[in-house]
Amino acid sequence: MIIQLAKKIIRMISTRKQRVMVVPCPAQGHVKPLVLFSHKLAQHGFRITFVYTDFDHNRISSAKKDDDDDDNNNNIEFVSIPDGLRPEDDRGDLGNLCKANLETIPAEVEKLITTINGSSNNYENNISCLVSDVYLGCAMEVATKLGIKGAVFCPSSAALLVHARYIPNMVNQGIMDESDGTSIHKQIIQLSPNMPSINTEKFPWTIDGSTKQKRLFQVYFKACQASEIAEWCLCNTTYDIESSALSLNPKFLSIGPLMANQANNSSDIPGSQFWAEDSSCLNWLDQQKPCSVIYIAFGSLTIHDNTQILELARGLELIGKPFLWVVRPGFMSGDLGHEFDPIRILGNNNFGKLVSWAPQQKVLSHPSIACFVSHCGWNSTIEGLSNGVPFLCWPYFGDQFLDKAYICDVWKVGIELEPSESGIILSQEIEIKVNKLLGDEEIRKKSIQLKEMILKNIAKDGQSFKNLDKFIKWLEET
Repeated sequence: MIIQLAKKIIRMISTRKQRVMVVPCPAQGHVKPLVLFSHKLAQHGFRITFVYTDFDHNRISSAKKDDDDDDNNNNIEFVSIPDGLRPEDDRGDLGNLCKANLETIPAEVEKLITTINGSSNNYENNISCLVSDVYLGCAMEVATKLGIKGAVFCPSSAALLVHARYIPNMVNQGIMDESDGTSIHKQIIQLSPNMPSINTEKFPWTIDGSTKQKRLFQVYFKACQASEIAEWCLCNTTYDIESSALSLNPKFLSIGPLMANQANNSSDIPGSQFWAEDSSCLNWLDQQKPCSVIYIAFGSLTIHDNTQILELARGLELIGKPFLWVVRPGFMSGDLGHEFDPIRILGNNNFGKLVSWAPQQKVLSHPSIACFVSHCGWNSTIEGLSNGVPFLCWPYFGDQFLDKAYICDVWKVGIELEPSESGIILSQEIEIKVNKLLGDEEIRKKSIQLKEMILKNIAKDGQSFKNLDKFIKWLEET
């Protein structure tokens, strides 16, 4: 009682807010929203210790441009820890990455907090709260062990976290194998009305290779446990688009969409990107007609082979409209070469632009964008929705099928590309579906309505605005 009173007095006389540690999963789609979240907290005066892995920190440092300002917010410090793999190991191997992260990162986070809190004689310099990526949920055990506040951040849809929390029930009901999450019987599951249904053969943790799947399944199972331990589950979503999922647990707080300030420079917020952004595409977009450009981007993990890339290129040729295509390093498998040459495929009809990585939020907000050919990762989904852009859905793996179901079946702001019997999405399918999407006035109308609904949530007195304020007040409590 005396110790708690002393802490309260110290905080009352201090003019500085608490120090919060933020720990993302080492993946582009997890780092970016947590950097944005950290900037939100920093704007409210909190001091943030943001924890990269050493490998990701090096990538991000290499991707930064000379004019990126590392000191744009003195309340954020970036540190790094080992991820459990050697520098030469393949971090594209999700099985090994998951195993190493679960075994290494929690211990490194505990060591870091203990070092920081043990080296300061000033209480206000101590880490008082740990906000962990829910898919690095084992870090929540560190907060409990060290006696500090703990919250998890969900960078995916709230619906995905609901499915992770339902894992024990699905095991008990005989729907899945408890060792690796493999479905026992094929069926369609819908956990709540207005939530997307899911095919048990496409659980988010389903991946080729039994060992890889078992390790990825452990990540989701740990997320389930972490959401029970944490005092809050912060979700990068809005209540209006995921009311059914968010209503299933009082811990869920929708605080999204988290977006960079559009008044920033042409690049995204510093410290959030694994690859250098090519902002020349913004000038190129300025030269295009309104609502004329097809934007194609498949996120940070999707890989397509030669046959599929050629079909996509031929589909764009058939459509004959300007396009902006993000061709990320490592996006292609096969022998097309390290440099993707559109002239080789499209001949002289080079009416598009290719970049290796784009400032996506600024691209999607540009008036020349007509539609978004997307893998349906959650960051891309929420950014597309926030800008009223219709989707052509091309999910690759994981939660992307769940997000596709939201887009096509629940919100009805996009349509799905259907693969052929060989598993390839053919050029004719791409041509037909793009033209269908661009001609669908109802989808465009719903996209604009959803955009307005979402932006109201982050405006002052909107639901996401209020929820973030609620979390901030909780942080300020003794």
